[in-house]
Amino acid sequence: MSNILEILKKTEAVLTDSHFVGTSGRHMSIYVNKDRLLTHPSETEEIAKLLAQTNKDLDVEVVAAPVVGAVILGHLTAQHLSKMQGKEVLSVYADKTDEGPLVFKRGYDELIKGKKVLIIEDTIATGLSIHKMIDAVKEFGGHIQGLSVIVNRVPKEITSQTLGFHFNALCEIPAETYEEKDCPLCASGIPINVKVGHGKKYLQAKGLI
Repeated sequence: MSNILEILKKTEAVLTDSHFVGTSGRHMSIYVNKDRLLTHPSETEEIAKLLAQTNKDLDVEVVAAPVVGAVILGHLTAQHLSKMQGKEVLSVYADKTDEGPLVFKRGYDELIKGKKVLIIEDTIATGLSIHKMIDAVKEFGGHIQGLSVIVNRVPKEITSQTLGFHFNALCEIPAETYEEKDCPLCASGIPINVKVGHGKKYLQAKGLI
């Protein structure tokens, strides 16, 4: 875990002491900015190799990831798994929809149907996004063999037991998240960060910027 944290800190992918808004709309003081990690090819490659290593014993035919940030991780993980397992492991990704659910398009729906799938994601902050991915894989007929992430921020809520299948995270960075009405950062008047995370969209939706 220490090596993972060193990589995340080196690439400035872990940010603290600010007021962030996550994908779910919940507020937090710690944010894992995977976009910073992905600008560093060598470090991204190293983490993808570790994701593959932790799942090398799973029987996997397809690696699936949600857009946008996890697509690169999923692709590289599939590449490393292919080498480790001595067979081709395909890489596909799920698209967002205006209605909310994730979907497999571009012909990926046929590639995932009936196949053994490993889901790759960068961070679990609340569990909302990853459950959309799980639902998408099941909806399109994939058989989930496991789920692997770089960072699990809710280690008490997201486990192999709660998910019902194999799960692992390269590291855990527990952090509290809040609804706006319960947010101590809001109560303290700390401005929402509009450069990182979903703070800008959040404020735009409220007509504040």
